[in-house]
Amino acid sequence: MQSGDLLTTKEAAEVLRVSHWTISAWLSQGKLQRTKVGGRTMINRADLATVIEVGGKSRMRVRRGADADAA
Repeated sequence: MQSGDLLTTKEAAEVLRVSHWTISAWLSQGKLQRTKVGGRTMINRADLATVIEVGGKSRMRVRRGADADAA
């Protein structure tokens, strides 16, 4: 991975045309993977392509069963 492949959360938000709050939420939800560089959170450019492909949907499996019915 080259340093040009990493984006700040602000740069990632600009690329995806969403707010930096959305990027933060996606990081918390596991939709995006973070890379820590020193104290900074960076995002791999390839991960942005994945989010674009799935339309911001989580890569986590949807739970089926009683819990899904309650939601």
